[in-house]
Amino acid sequence: MVEIRLLLFSALKEKVGTGCLHVSLPSSATVEDLWTHLCRSYPAVQAFRPVARVAVNCEYVTEDCLLRDGDEVALITPVSGG
Repeated sequence: MVEIRLLLFSALKEKVGTGCLHVSLPSSATVEDLWTHLCRSYPAVQAFRPVARVAVNCEYVTEDCLLRDGDEVALITPVSGG
């Protein structure tokens, strides 16, 4: 198992009800597996999956990125305003 710290911002934070989650995943988990887990636990976040950017340990990654124990993952949604 890998334990990660998941940071959520803006709309994702509102949908989940917190800005930080601690998530346990199988040792071969990828960012895609994390999204699947999150969408099962919080179905309202599914709508943000196509537009959110993912950073692991402060570096943007793709969904095939392998997660390691202790990683910090941030899901960042687009913001608007001016």
